[in-house]
Amino acid sequence: MRHFRLWDVQDVAVFLSIASYICDLAGAISIHSPQRSLTRSVQEDVFFSVDVSCDGVPTIQWNFMSGAVSRTIGTWQPGAYTNITVDYSSRVQSYDNGSMGLSDLRLQDGGYYVITVTETEGSSKDTGFVLKVNEALYEDLQYLSVSALALACVAALLMLLIWLLDKAYRRIVAWRRRRQMPETNATELQPL
Repeated sequence: MRHFRLWDVQDVAVFLSIASYICDLAGAISIHSPQRSLTRSVQEDVFFSVDVSCDGVPTIQWNFMSGAVSRTIGTWQPGAYTNITVDYSSRVQSYDNGSMGLSDLRLQDGGYYVITVTETEGSSKDTGFVLKVNEALYEDLQYLSVSALALACVAALLMLLIWLLDKAYRRIVAWRRRRQMPETNATELQPL
């Protein structure tokens, strides 16, 4: 029995690329990004790269969303960022094309970053980024290695102390034996 598919994966990809090209020609907003899923470690920096094209003057708004929190990061208009929230004021780097950099990552920074592009005519388009923030494992390994080194030093000092105490004990025992021995070296012979 032969199965017919209405759409093949390659057909859908071709259709979407043609639709995207037609929308670009029609003056719709387009947002391109080379990477939408990012993974970084704590205290690293991340760069959300976007290439926005539209007919009018774009306004880009960056928002952060996670399971429990949703907040606005800031708004970009040609020239600079405005309205950057206090949580991000010292950590956001702005770029001329609306891209955003975030420095000194924290575990709480992991989640979804949504970019909303709005034209002067009122049309808008959203796209998102997923950021996963991992704990830095090297700090745990560094702590473990420093602890192991400290314990090894303490063990070496204890072994040295035990060796020195053993040497001192042997000398004291030898000194006491010499004191208890008779001082004359004459040996008496006894008849048989």
